[in-house]
Amino acid sequence: MAVSSFMVPLGTPAPDFELRSVDGATVRRDDLAGSPALLVAFLCNHCPYVRHLETDLGRVLGGYQDLAAVGICTNDASAYPDDAPPRLREQQARAGWRFPYLLDDTQDVAKAYRAACTPDFFLYDRDHRLAYRGAFDHSTPGNRKPVTGELLANALDLVLDGQPVPEPHHPSMGCSIKWRRGHEPG
Repeated sequence: MAVSSFMVPLGTPAPDFELRSVDGATVRRDDLAGSPALLVAFLCNHCPYVRHLETDLGRVLGGYQDLAAVGICTNDASAYPDDAPPRLREQQARAGWRFPYLLDDTQDVAKAYRAACTPDFFLYDRDHRLAYRGAFDHSTPGNRKPVTGELLANALDLVLDGQPVPEPHHPSMGCSIKWRRGHEPG
């Protein structure tokens, strides 16, 4: 079922995290300090909305050398085996993602970020304050609009230049996060 981002208030601090990547390394939010921007993207392998833009996401982010970025899969992999680590490693290679792809097995990080869907993008400034939350671009599977990454790229350009991202921000739309039974956000 397609849902949209919660549109967390701008200025909200980036919640802390310490997660294992699909290649076994541990990544902490504070490991990414010092960059002029931090992108936290909630992604998965099975969602057609993510698959629709995955290669373009790799291409767009590849153009930002100063950006710290992570992808996080928070879905219940026991119910959605396409989101298990081996399949996520395949996706990372297929899409050309050079950023760490992290596993939120407890789903606590997604709750802390108030992630709602995949994809869901949270862009933070140098001080880890939320500067942009929203869509990659205006394209979704089936709407025939080109996948450009223009909304996220514009936000990245502004944040990396130390400028605010003017509102309105367009919510991201995608598959709902697949919460484990009894672990859904309240």
